[in-house]
Amino acid sequence: MKKSDFNYHLPPELIAQKPLAQRSASRLLQLNKQTGELSDGQFSQFIDLLQPDDLLVFNDTKVIPARLFASKTSGGKVEILIERIEDPHQALAHVRASKTPKTDALLQLENGVFCRVLGREEDLFRLRFETELTLLEVLASIGHMPLPPYIDRADDISDLDRYQTVFAKQAGAVAAPTAGLHFDEYTLKLLEQKGIQSSFVTLHVGSGTFQPVRVEELTQHVMHKEYFDVSAACVEAVRQTKARGGRVVAIGTTAVRALESASANGELQAGCGDTQLFITPGYTFKTVDAMLTNFHLPESTLLMLISAFAGYDSVMKAYQHAIEQRYRFFSYGDAMAII
Repeated sequence: MKKSDFNYHLPPELIAQKPLAQRSASRLLQLNKQTGELSDGQFSQFIDLLQPDDLLVFNDTKVIPARLFASKTSGGKVEILIERIEDPHQALAHVRASKTPKTDALLQLENGVFCRVLGREEDLFRLRFETELTLLEVLASIGHMPLPPYIDRADDISDLDRYQTVFAKQAGAVAAPTAGLHFDEYTLKLLEQKGIQSSFVTLHVGSGTFQPVRVEELTQHVMHKEYFDVSAACVEAVRQTKARGGRVVAIGTTAVRALESASANGELQAGCGDTQLFITPGYTFKTVDAMLTNFHLPESTLLMLISAFAGYDSVMKAYQHAIEQRYRFFSYGDAMAII
C-alpha cells in the first residue's frame, strides 16, 4: 500500500483543542472487527463491551514537561524539546532556533541554568545540563507540557493533569498515550467491580509519533525508535487470559506496539529495549485481540496500524462516519473501540 492510501480530509474544527470537562465524557465509536459494523455511543459504554475473562493492558508511561525555552549567548531564542533522557544530566533533544547551534554552544534556560550542545545524532542534539539538579528536576521546575503540534495554543496549568493518564507511573514520554486519557478513577473502579483484570506495559511515546511519513512507498519508511518494557507479570497475565478464553484488549496503539514488539518471535516474552516496529496492513497480530484507540492523523503510522488490525476498508469507512457525525479528533478527542 501507499502512503496516499491513508489520506483523508478532516475539517480543522474537528481537531480537539482542549479536553472535555470530564475524562470519561467522550463519545465512543464501536467498530466490529469481523463485520465492519459501526455503532455510535459514549465512552461510559466501553465497559459493556468487555467480559470478566478479558484483560485490559494499559501503557503506564508518564509524560514529562519536555518543552524548554532558552537563549543563546548571542541572545537568539531557542526552543528545546527533550526526546529522550539518557542520564540525570544528559538528553537527546530537538532544538529549534533561527540558526542551528554549533557543538559546544551554551544555551541558557529560563531559570539561569546552562545546557551545552555536545553534538548531533541525525535530527537530534545531544545536550548536557550543567547543574547539580537532575534533568527531571529542571523539567519539573520550568518545563512545559509538550502539546501536539495540531493543538494551536500554548499549554496551560490544566494540561499538567489532563495531558496525563491517571495511572501514569514511569516518567519518559513526550507525548501522551491518548486512549488512556479517557479513564478516570471511577471508571477503573467499575472495571474492577466487574471482575475485568488489568495489566501494564511501558512504552515511552516519542515526538516521532507526530512525524509525517515522508515516502510514498511504505517499505521505505524508517520508523522512529521508542523504548518499551513488558514485565514477566504482564506476560503471565496474558497467558492466563488466553488460557481461559479471554481477550487481550490493548488500551491504545502504544500498548499494541509494546505487546507486539515483545511478541516478535511469535510468543509474548518479557523484555525491554527500543522498538521500531512498523505495523501496516498484512501484519499478523500475535497477542492483541481488541483495542481502544483515539482517531489518528491522515497518512500516519498509527492510522496504518489500526488499518492492519481492523481492515483498511472498515477503518477508512469508520473515519468517514466519524467526520460526518462530528466526532472530536486526535489527542484530546473521542475514542474508537475495535472489538
